[in-house]
Amino acid sequence: MNRTLYTLSLYLISPLIWLYFGYRSLKDRRYLQGLRQRLGLIRQISGNRCFHIHCASVGETLAAIPLIDRILADFTEIQILLTTTTPTGKQEVDKIIRSRKSSSISHVYLPIDWPGAVKRFIKRTNPVISILMETELWPNLIFQLSQNKIPILLANARLSSKSRKSYGKHPKLSQQLFSNLSMIAAQFQSDADEFAQLGVALTKIKLVGNLKFEIKIAKKLKQQQIEFKSHWISNRPVWIAASIHPFEFELILNTHRSLLEKIPNLLLIAVPRHPEAFDQMTSLCHQYDFNYLNRSDNRPPSGDEQVFIGDSMGELTMMCGTSNIAFVGGSLIDRGGHNPLEPAVCGNAVIMGDSFYNFSDVCRIMKQYEVIDIIKNQSELETCILSLLSNKKLLEERAKNISNLFARNSGASTKLSLMIKELVIKTETI
Repeated sequence: MNRTLYTLSLYLISPLIWLYFGYRSLKDRRYLQGLRQRLGLIRQISGNRCFHIHCASVGETLAAIPLIDRILADFTEIQILLTTTTPTGKQEVDKIIRSRKSSSISHVYLPIDWPGAVKRFIKRTNPVISILMETELWPNLIFQLSQNKIPILLANARLSSKSRKSYGKHPKLSQQLFSNLSMIAAQFQSDADEFAQLGVALTKIKLVGNLKFEIKIAKKLKQQQIEFKSHWISNRPVWIAASIHPFEFELILNTHRSLLEKIPNLLLIAVPRHPEAFDQMTSLCHQYDFNYLNRSDNRPPSGDEQVFIGDSMGELTMMCGTSNIAFVGGSLIDRGGHNPLEPAVCGNAVIMGDSFYNFSDVCRIMKQYEVIDIIKNQSELETCILSLLSNKKLLEERAKNISNLFARNSGASTKLSLMIKELVIKTETI
């Protein structure tokens, strides 16, 4: 497949794309907002130089915060345009804008990757650089940016062996895609090696580190965590199962049922990865005969409730601040896991299943600092949670190790800012 066939395929499935937005809007009306923006129909940006940063959703937006702050400190008279593809991503951007009270940051939805929509977006924003976070590679967007001689930086870039093999199945499209990137800022050496195996020129690949090691809990969010925690029953032990998938729900609930036999007042916070699974989680809790409460019920759990279901979006970090132990989902099924640093930054001892290929280097470093346990099944998960809950000193050591982990692995935003300066200066002197 080349870019022409990719584009044709995208046009052919356009009715399905609109049906998707319609379906998602049935449960989340925010999907109806910004539909014009998804066609590239946005207000013309004029005046200050525009730095475009694209973050798919919440995780990428949170990771971009240190970079955004660094750019604002290092560059004057600029406008940062943040794009996302999901309403939850926009929600995080709105928080960034409010917390910084900055008129230099704005948001629109990224257009669907149709040539016309992308051309309108570029014409109306006229960015001096486009920074794409992690794995956000859209062929037509990248091609049109390149055609307009706009430098493209793939920041906080990661590439698993599995993803590299997927790209390898479409060599023409992949070659067109990566040849148009100006620079790739890889998180780890393994990521750099995977990009090189795809034929990316070594001169384009720089080893920078992971922005997510620079994640900090804002004062306002920390206060929200404290207030949220204060509603729990005093001294009640809590563990959180974060970003879990349907095939993990039963395993988590079975684990919790077994744990309750040994720790009767233990509370589980269960947070499904996707909002369409909220109802399924609720039904399973009812089926397992748990006393449960939904976040949407807008009241704190009483001493009788055993499961608290996080059926809200954008509150995972806040909820992680109320627990001591976090299991990270997508890791006991073949999904490669989700980011273990997000609960770790809240001080949680982290547990993951053995499918963590999306974050293999992060997990390797976390193991070096002794802040993560890798388990294979429900039995090991239960044993691990019991061991941690029964050893207060061990939990305190984990918290200290987590502080060291983040302190000693920061610095990616500074390196990225230097790369951005190089690309912008080179472009503006041509």
